[in-house]
Amino acid sequence: MAQTKPTLPYLLSRLVIRQVTQEDLPALEWEGEYTHFRRLYAEAFRRAEMGDALLWVAELPRESLIGQVFIHLKSERLEQTNGQKRAYLYGFRVRPAYRNLGIGTLLLQTVEEDLVRRGYRYVNLNVGRDNPDARRLYERHGYTITGMDAGRWSYIDDQGRRREVHEPAWRMEKELRL
Repeated sequence: MAQTKPTLPYLLSRLVIRQVTQEDLPALEWEGEYTHFRRLYAEAFRRAEMGDALLWVAELPRESLIGQVFIHLKSERLEQTNGQKRAYLYGFRVRPAYRNLGIGTLLLQTVEEDLVRRGYRYVNLNVGRDNPDARRLYERHGYTITGMDAGRWSYIDDQGRRREVHEPAWRMEKELRL
């Protein structure tokens, strides 16, 4: 007998959006696709434990994590976040099989509502200039382009090697409604 694909209402009724636990960290690697970010994920979780960041996931219980988004509440880059009224969104992704189903929108709404409750007035992000789909998602939700970012950064991968990244980006911002 052929298996039928679950309907969108059924899928969304099972979806859970919650903050990341330490046990989630391996699942953020998406079966090896993002293993090179292992140390970044561990550092983001450490920052969350200190109250300087928030990490959210979209989960289909007993199946998998299908989306994620991270928020810096405090950082050294004051144009991104100042720990009081301005937060920085990053690491936002939804698994390809679950895109265009409203999951990204639900994640974004959850994050924004949480930031408002915490007293934040602005959220900003960088979106790759080569990612027009993500840019359109943000624009549909009220984000506007405020400038460009060279997108040069580096990190230490899971093997202890420094990786240099060049991702030219649009800087976007949204004023949150209180």
